[in-house]
Amino acid sequence: MLRRNSFRLPRHPASVGLARRRVRDHLADWGHGPGDAALEDAVLVVSELATNVVRHGPLRECEFEVAVTALGDGSCLIEVSDESRHEPRPRAVSEWDEHGRGLHLVETVAAAWGVWNRGRHGKTVWALLTTAHAS
Repeated sequence: MLRRNSFRLPRHPASVGLARRRVRDHLADWGHGPGDAALEDAVLVVSELATNVVRHGPLRECEFEVAVTALGDGSCLIEVSDESRHEPRPRAVSEWDEHGRGLHLVETVAAAWGVWNRGRHGKTVWALLTTAHAS
């Protein structure tokens, strides 16, 4: 069984918390309970990807889209789309840097992640979370 939900949010710092809450609620409605590692990983990943859009997205962009898909095997696909064509890449950070660790966290908890180019419509950054890979 495949369950998918998507929603648009304003490109504003408060939207990061709302994205976390909505993904948590959708996965809970689909059977993931408190303390479920897959649910916690999904919330972490959506938080990091939404933060990237809010911090680095194009100034002219007013909204971004978040999608969460629960797959029949227990895995979960998180997608965050914006109008920027810039592909995010993990960067080298020192222990004193306050920013720049988000994609490293995504790499750690996701079985796979990447970027889909949407042409003139920007990009979608996605992460696949599997039960075998859950922290």
